[in-house]
Amino acid sequence: MLNKTEIGTLLLRIMLGLVFLANGAAKFQGGIGNTVGWFDSIGIPGFLAYIVAIIELVGGIAIILGLGTRLVSLLFGAIMIGAIFTVKLPDGFLNGYALDLVLLVMSIYMVLNGSKLYSLGQLLLKGRTS
Repeated sequence: MLNKTEIGTLLLRIMLGLVFLANGAAKFQGGIGNTVGWFDSIGIPGFLAYIVAIIELVGGIAIILGLGTRLVSLLFGAIMIGAIFTVKLPDGFLNGYALDLVLLVMSIYMVLNGSKLYSLGQLLLKGRTS
């Protein structure tokens, strides 16, 4: 029988993955070159745009599927810390970093707790001893 905590964690994992997947896809759909230029314009090396976009896109898919949830969440958390302190902080809480902070906290939760319910990673590791 499923418990409320497992269901809640599954919902957080899927939503976290969807948000990052959408953001990663948007970076490519809008032209990754534009994102590279924007990174350069705010003083961040442009090549990092590729890294961030790939982590968001591939990581979003992986976390939805439940593959590498803790590692992907750690990477998401690092991206959110970077976004908050390099871009969003000056705009204040509501107009700037509120959403990023929520995504950071969700990422931290996933790093600490993982999410095994309907997880492909759990299915692949089933029966193995740690």
